[in-house]
Amino acid sequence: MAIPGWEDVLAAHERINPYVLRTPVLASPLLDKLAGAELFFKCEALQRAGAFKARGAVNAVFALPVSQLANGVATHSSGNHGTCLSYAANRRGMPCTVVMPRTAPQAKKDAVRAFGGKVVECEPSTSSREAVFAEVVAASGAEFVHPYNDARVIAGQATCSRELIEQVDGLVAVVAPIGGGGMVSGTCLTLSNLSPKVRVYAAEPEQADDAYRSFKAGYIIADDAPTTIADGLKVPLKDLTWHFVQRYVTDVLTVSEAEIIDAMGLIWKHLKVTAEPSSAVALATVLKNRDIFAGQRVGVILTGGNVNLDKLPWQ
Repeated sequence: MAIPGWEDVLAAHERINPYVLRTPVLASPLLDKLAGAELFFKCEALQRAGAFKARGAVNAVFALPVSQLANGVATHSSGNHGTCLSYAANRRGMPCTVVMPRTAPQAKKDAVRAFGGKVVECEPSTSSREAVFAEVVAASGAEFVHPYNDARVIAGQATCSRELIEQVDGLVAVVAPIGGGGMVSGTCLTLSNLSPKVRVYAAEPEQADDAYRSFKAGYIIADDAPTTIADGLKVPLKDLTWHFVQRYVTDVLTVSEAEIIDAMGLIWKHLKVTAEPSSAVALATVLKNRDIFAGQRVGVILTGGNVNLDKLPWQ
């Protein structure tokens, strides 16, 4: 699949506009004080289906020809992409099947089903996920919409930072979580076209640091089954996302599990937004690296809010 360009982002913006929200940007003087910087939180936790991935999923689904409606779409996902693809398929009136690790949060499985999607469980490893998914596609003829290694998806995710640049003047840096790299790639795609001087930092758990190691090594290094509370960031980079990461990302920064949990609590306390662990990695990274961000205007992308409310880890 071809690498997406700026014209693809513009087309995605028009295509998804009726089905996604222009999410708000929030700020907190107390979080600014903790960080020693001016922080602007792009709240994709308030997006349709609770995550930024609604953007890419809607763009991919509504770009499909009418001839694909009967067979539907399918994907493998630790949660948010599956939920968002199910939402998008529901809006277009087509079936959706999502292969998910059996260990994925129940809230995310329930969310897929709430939009009419079918969940097929696999073991919590990349190899199991891909094997089970291959069986699903062979049986159904569904169109594969990859969670991140898909030009349609990356172009959709790029609309998030396009909004952020319109909403906040004078940003010096943007920090976004990284797993497979869809959001970071979309951020790079937008900023390299609209504001090339704005630095992009990728935020990652120490216990799932394959993007960090890949960035330092200069080639993709993949973990088969990393263990982290940030369940949405357990997947490896792929060729399309690696294209953007190696060319446009300033650095990949990592944080501990405790730092992620603390950031979740701070987001709730000061912004009154529920952020899932994968989302909180971005704030945790800014707080850990005051020397990098001190005195700057920094965009922080809160990527999702689909968390089990019965088991909030900071409580």
